Amino acid sequence: MVAKINVGNSLYGALAYNGEKVNEGQGRLLLTHKIFDDGTGTFDIRRAAEDFTRYLPEQVRTSKPVVHISLNPHPDDRLTDTELTAIAEEYLARLGYGNQPYAVFKHEDIDRHHLHIVTLCVDEQGKKIGDSFIRRRSKNITRTLEQQYGLHTAERKRQTQAEPLRTVDAAAGDVKRQIGNVLKGISGRYKFQTLGEYRALLSLYNVTVEECRGEVRGREYRGFVYSATDDRGAKVGTPLKASRFGKRYGYEAFERWCAASKEQIKERKLGDMVKATAMAALRRTKDRAEFIALMKAKGVDIVLRKTDTGRIYGATFIDHRTGCVLNGSRLGKELSANALQTHFEPPRPGIPVSISLPLSDTPDTGQQVQTPFDDDTIAGGWGLFTAEGGATDAEEQAFMREMQRRKKKRRNKRKI
Repeated sequence: MVAKINVGNSLYGALAYNGEKVNEGQGRLLLTHKIFDDGTGTFDIRRAAEDFTRYLPEQVRTSKPVVHISLNPHPDDRLTDTELTAIAEEYLARLGYGNQPYAVFKHEDIDRHHLHIVTLCVDEQGKKIGDSFIRRRSKNITRTLEQQYGLHTAERKRQTQAEPLRTVDAAAGDVKRQIGNVLKGISGRYKFQTLGEYRALLSLYNVTVEECRGEVRGREYRGFVYSATDDRGAKVGTPLKASRFGKRYGYEAFERWCAASKEQIKERKLGDMVKATAMAALRRTKDRAEFIALMKAKGVDIVLRKTDTGRIYGATFIDHRTGCVLNGSRLGKELSANALQTHFEPPRPGIPVSISLPLSDTPDTGQQVQTPFDDDTIAGGWGLFTAEGGATDAEEQAFMREMQRRKKKRRNKRKI
């Protein structure tokens, strides 16, 4: 996020520049402090100028009392108005202008939505508010806000322009560089809590990751191995150890990031936004492809894990607006794999979607557990159900056990 600070003497000019965009439908007034807002969605430039002037004493000790700031997030940072408002408030408070009269505008006339802030750098006694090293302090503040809200850094913006994030094509060669670009592009931008959620994110760019364990000189180690995949998710080419890309892409760094992500997701309630978007989309469609396309248009990709027959046994939602990656079961049972399967493929009359069967590794208590049912074995080869994967939720574990039980039953029949 880049902040540009301009100090001048034309209060009306700064207000008119922003107010005209609002009144022409090319912007919005997000927030005011000590300035009247009638709530109509329009901006009374003259009234706002009068309100600001009330806080300017006759004897102003500086010739340039007006501060006009633009805050420019990275184009890939898709922020809601609520998040933009919170960022503007925190920025002003940290800069020392939190108690000043100000107006915050969102400009929407170009694809790169950004903020403009108009405020005063003098207090009600006409004394100038300290502005020593203001641009240096501003840069430190934006860096802090980038980390707090999971935004792109200014440095990463230049890197993205030089190395655009694109899907890995193993046939094009130099797979190491291609995978490295993907890892750099998503590093720090997304929040996930399991290896399965990390895999789902990587799969958007034809990359997968596997956990490897071993022992060297009596010491156990755990690491990551990255591979390119084709469009069907099958691994192609030679796997590459995480150490070839750097420590920040290894297992230990992954664990630390998962712990930090868990706190951020809980504290900022990031799942609420994607859940609301998904529920609204579900109410509008009963077609799976249409649902995925509708969510993508809203900035959310969905990775579905399916059997050979197309039955959904796992779903992961990747919200590019907040950088939040969540399995559907985390968002609620209405977005779990079973619920999505039922929603998109309602049962035919007289044919149930699931049957009651006891699980092979569950004690026989006389009770039966509802489990998904399918005649084919699990497809993929992604390792989502392995102990090393760390990505399974209760629903996927139940599905795995049921498939194993049925496979064992078929083997016993063949022996007879």
